[in-house]
Amino acid sequence: MSFTQLQKAELLNSLHIPGEPLIVVNVWDAITAKIVSEAPGVTALATASHSISNAHGLPDGEGITVDEAIHAASIIAGAVDLPVSADFEKGYAPDTAGVARNVRRLIEESGIVGINIEDSIGAPKAPQYDIETAAGRVAAARTGAEASGIPIVINARVDTLAGGGDWEEAVARANAYLHAGADVVFFLGLNDEDKVKRAVAEVNGRISVIGHPGAVPLARLAQLGVSRVSFGPGTLGLTLAALQRAATSLVALGEYPKDLAFKFEL
Repeated sequence: MSFTQLQKAELLNSLHIPGEPLIVVNVWDAITAKIVSEAPGVTALATASHSISNAHGLPDGEGITVDEAIHAASIIAGAVDLPVSADFEKGYAPDTAGVARNVRRLIEESGIVGINIEDSIGAPKAPQYDIETAAGRVAAARTGAEASGIPIVINARVDTLAGGGDWEEAVARANAYLHAGADVVFFLGLNDEDKVKRAVAEVNGRISVIGHPGAVPLARLAQLGVSRVSFGPGTLGLTLAALQRAATSLVALGEYPKDLAFKFEL
């Protein structure tokens, strides 16, 4: 079944259910999008800016231009019929007018129906924009979405805890971003069950977290009321680790890895 962009946006929003979290396995190009989309149970996809930048031979942190980011998103969204959310970093603009303009372009030119937007100024996680400025940039993203006519899902990232900040500020930011138009809060630094519980209780909206080895298990995150889990560049790391292991075995005249016969095509 083929869906319109509006239907995909509405579907993506509906998939963020507290206690039944949307699991989005991050992808970075057409073939990873297609392969992940065909995995049983997958209902939506998300890009990872770190992975896309590295695939271009560039660093994360808006290492690629806004034109390159939109082009990459369009390739991924065009490869599948599932809703796709794009990691749009800081909006690729120094001011709110630019954020609104770029978000509208992203939606209209790529077919994307969700974004992540960060609240850090420079390198990921620190330093951060002040709360008013960061909330204004979330509001600008919503303005760009409204101008496009597509109610994208805005997953607003809170880097406070990951950058060594305090709990009260993190929660204040989360609630300010929701008030400004975010649909979900991407709360970094929830590295134990107690913090997840507190975030779910104190934030006035849905919570998104990142999953990785050593983090709260997925099943427990569901029990605690999380609405979304993603993996950022971890899925690229997973893929590269498997490739490196295979390369090590092959050059040592080892057995052919079974996955060498994995069939794929666009």
